[in-house]
Order: sequence, then structure tokens, then C-alpha cells
Amino acid sequence: MTGPAVLDDGARSAVEVRLAATDRLLARAYPGPSPVRQPIHTAYVPADAFTGELAADWGRKALEAARSAGGIDALATAIGVDVAADLVEAKLAAEPIEDLRLDFEDGYGTRPDAEEDADAVRAAREVNRAVAAGSAPPFIGIRFKSLEAPTRARGLRTLDLFIGSLVESGGLPDGLVLTLPKVSTVAQVEAMVYVCERLEAAHGLAPKRLRFEVQMETPQLILGADGTVPCVQVIHAGGGRVSSLHYGTYDYSASLGIAAAYQSMEHPAADYAKSVMQVAVAGTGVHLSDGSTNILPVGDPEHAVDAWKLHARLVRRHLERGIYQGWDLHPAQLPTRYLATYAFYRDGFAAAAARLRNYVHRIESAIMDEPATAKALADFIHRGLACGALTVAEVESAVEISVEQLRTLALGRPTQPAKESHV
Repeated sequence: MTGPAVLDDGARSAVEVRLAATDRLLARAYPGPSPVRQPIHTAYVPADAFTGELAADWGRKALEAARSAGGIDALATAIGVDVAADLVEAKLAAEPIEDLRLDFEDGYGTRPDAEEDADAVRAAREVNRAVAAGSAPPFIGIRFKSLEAPTRARGLRTLDLFIGSLVESGGLPDGLVLTLPKVSTVAQVEAMVYVCERLEAAHGLAPKRLRFEVQMETPQLILGADGTVPCVQVIHAGGGRVSSLHYGTYDYSASLGIAAAYQSMEHPAADYAKSVMQVAVAGTGVHLSDGSTNILPVGDPEHAVDAWKLHARLVRRHLERGIYQGWDLHPAQLPTRYLATYAFYRDGFAAAAARLRNYVHRIESAIMDEPATAKALADFIHRGLACGALTVAEVESAVEISVEQLRTLALGRPTQPAKESHV
């Protein structure tokens, strides 16, 4: 027989008081997954090279590159994946680039101020022209120069001109993304927050309309001078404006003194940095992106196949490690971006769908999944659906729930199995 409860209202109230600060911290700093779609990659082009037709042009060039290897099916065989060519061909025709960054930093270089001013204004107008024409990628924006002392004034002026020109030429695109590179201190993120506030006030934008990615390219973000881990702090210092942390393969590797021949997304130093970043973003709703490989599948056919194999392996590698985004630098990398990504989701789909169906509909099976695992299963399937690796029909048929119910589960709600079937 159970004894009488001894925790009265006063004791329970005392616990509430003790944990009030914890409750506020968790609600503010760890709100859970972002409802915003995460693109599977970010493509970079010099800002002055952008036109409204660039995305479609990359799609055509990607298919041409694949044809040099015998076509998408032949390329899939060469890199060792089993994905129907029609899925990848459809993606390259409809949405070849999910996220595009017009680069005013390393990919653009140092130019006369008048030239960069003109390119910033033109880029904004061209972005809005592409959005109006329906030819812009779902996510698009600029990487401006860093807030380090030598480039700070130039970077801020480019950002200022770009945002102002967007407002004047049609408004901010829904998928606008700003990238702050070479961050080394929390203070730089705090300064960026201040700049965003000023721009919003000047242009009559809603508070927190401007958000930005932080590029993790310096070891000072992994271990600060005071022994802390600043990449955790920058997320919270951003006040809800930091949308993603991006790993910069080559700047970070070089800053550690790693020889150029060994700079890679899979170097142990890279894995350590990304592991720290992965812990930092957990529960915050901030996305995480891997970097790029500069080994391009161009030129000699034998080299191209080797480069495609490398790219596909690196894409699959970061997906298996729970990093769902990376960078692409050339149109010829798009075929293996989609082949490797689609193979990842299709290889795991049947098992994930069966387990999620059993969980949702309370079907007894050999695996007893908990709510957290059910959320992971739903997230996996939802990501595959978002990028085109899976279709609505096959998802709804296999799991026997709607896409909206799948999305709800992927975001972590509800946390318990449903009592009834949701067919």
C-alpha cells in the first residue's frame, strides 16, 4: 500500500520558484527544431556573375556534365548508388539550386569601391527580378565581407546598399539569407545584431526580419581565449537572428596549419570542429552546414569520375553524421549532390516508414521506439520529402498519415503515439 503524499502545495510552489529561471532559459534558448525548411546545400557564385537565369543555367550545365559520364544512370552506377535517373533529372530541371549565395567575399575579392557599390545595387535588383520571374532559388542572399577591421567598412556598406536596393526594387524575398563570414568573437555577432536593428528601423521592416548565418572559419569560435566555447555563445548572443552555423573547410584548416594537400571535410580537425558545432546548435532551431570540397569534376574524364566519387562520398558522410547541408562550388557537383542525397533517403525510407507507421498506429513490432526516436524517424522522412528524394504518394502510403501530420511529428509534437489511425 502506497503511503500518503507529503509534498504539499507549498513544496510544489517552492520547486516552481526554484526552476522558474530554468524554464525561461529552456524556452528562450532551446525552442526546438525550426519550422523553416533547411536546404540540402548552398551554392556560391561571385556576386557580379549572378543573373536571374543562373539557377536554370546551372541545372543545364549539371545535366551536360552528367552526359559526359554517360548520363545520370551511368553516373549513379559509377559512384555506386542506386537512384532512378528521373528523380534527379526532374530536380535539376525544376529546382537545381536550393540555396544560392552571391559572394562579395573570397569569391569576389577586393575591387574599387565604386565597382562593388554598383554590383551590390545590381545584385539586389537582379535578385528581385528573379523572384518576380519565378526563377530564383527558394533561398538566396549574399555573403558580404567580414567584420574584421580591414574589411569591416566595406562589408557593412555592401550589406547596406544590398538591403536598401532590395527594399526599393520590390522588397525582401521570403527566402533572404545573409552570411557573416570569418567570425572570431561573440562581439562580432552582437555588432551584426545592432546593424540588423538599424537597417530594420531605417527601412520600416518588422523586428527580426533580418537573420544571418555565421560562418565558422576560425578556431577562436571553437575555443576562446578565456577557455569557453564561443560558437555556443554566438547563437544566443544573436537574439534569435542566427539561422545557421556553416563550417568553412579551407579557412579553418589553414588557420590550424594543416597542409593544403590534407585540407578536407573529413580531416579529424574538421570532424572535431563540426562535432562541437553540432552540440552547440542542438535544440536551438539553428541549422548546421558542412563545408565544401574544392576537387571539381571537370576536365579529364578519369579525374571527373574520381571527383564525383569523392563528392558523393563526402555528401553521404555528413548526412550519416546528422549534418543535412553542405556547400557546392560548381554546376558539375549538382548531379552527385542529388544522387548521394537521394540515395541516403531512399536507402533508409522503407525501414523508417515501417517503424514510424508502427509507432503512430500502435502496431506491435520487434522494435519498441520511444517518442524521441519517432521524431527522428519523421524528421528523416520529412527531409527526404522536402528535397524531392521521396514523393507525397509513397510517404502517405507507407506511413499512413498525411504530410502535415508527418511535419508535426518531425517538429516534436505530439510526443506520444496517436490513439487512433490517421489514414
